[in-house]
Amino acid sequence: MSETGELAAAAGSRDPAVGLRAVRALRDLADRLEELQVGNARVKGWSWQEIAACLGVSRQAVHKKYARRGFAERADGVDGTERERG
Repeated sequence: MSETGELAAAAGSRDPAVGLRAVRALRDLADRLEELQVGNARVKGWSWQEIAACLGVSRQAVHKKYARRGFAERADGVDGTERERG
């Protein structure tokens, strides 16, 4: 079983200490994976609106969370802060 699979199993433990530690570890993993994929999307030229739609959040929320982490500018040189046309 993979580490992620073990964490998922532990998250369902009857022991709250084991379950809560596993939930925290899974949350940390999900956060790291989200940051990785936001970076990948920006490098490929995705707008904040496209990323937000995939994550099920607002454009403003994803921009606020990631723009200061070095993901503000897309590969095409657009900073992504312009208003999206819709």
